[in-house]
Amino acid sequence: MENTVIYTQNLTKQFGDEVAVKEVTFSIPSGTIFGFIGPSGSGKTTTVRLLTGLYRPTEGKIAVLDEAPTEFSRATQRKIGYMPQLFVLYDDLSVWENLNFVASLYGVGFGRSKRLKEVLDFVELANHKNKVVRKLSGGMKRRLSLAATLIHRPTLVFMDEPTAGIDPVLRRKFWDHFQSIREQGQTLFITTQYVGEAAYCDYV
Repeated sequence: MENTVIYTQNLTKQFGDEVAVKEVTFSIPSGTIFGFIGPSGSGKTTTVRLLTGLYRPTEGKIAVLDEAPTEFSRATQRKIGYMPQLFVLYDDLSVWENLNFVASLYGVGFGRSKRLKEVLDFVELANHKNKVVRKLSGGMKRRLSLAATLIHRPTLVFMDEPTAGIDPVLRRKFWDHFQSIREQGQTLFITTQYVGEAAYCDYV
C-alpha cells in the first residue's frame, strides 16, 4: 500500500500454549503517530518485538518499510529507532559519552558532534552533557534514551511505554517532543497504558 510504513494482517504470536498476540491487523501511514494502547500484559511489547524482527510471528502477515522484519536489510535497520521500556545505556559514562557511543553504532560519522548537540538541545539535556548517567534523575534518563533513539535520524521510531512512571509535566513535554518528530516527517509507533494519551495520536 502506498505510503504505508507498517502493515499487519492477522498477526499472531504464540509461546507454547499461550497466545500473546492474536490476529492483530492494522496499517500505519507515514508521517503519523500511532498509539498502541492497552494494560500491562496485553501483548504490546511482544507486538513491537514482532515489528522490529526480534520475534518471528506464529501466523499472519507483516511488512515494515516494505520488508519482513526478520529479514531486514542493514539499510532498513538504519531507518529504524527503538526506545525500549527499560534504560539500557551505561551508568558509568557521561550523557555525551553515551550518545557518542550510540552514534558510532549507527555509523553517524560526518558532523557527529553537531548532531549530538542537536538532540541534546531537543531533549533539553545540553546543560547536563558532562554529567555521569548514574547521577541523573529518572526523567532525565528517559530523555537521554529518547535522544539515543533519535541520534541517527530514523524514519520510523518505536517507543515502548516511553511515558510510563513519569510525572504529568514531563509526560506532556514528551508528547510535545513526539509531535515535533512527526512534523519532521517521521513515523512513530508508541505503546502506552494511558488511555488519555490517545488524544495526542493520529491513530490508535
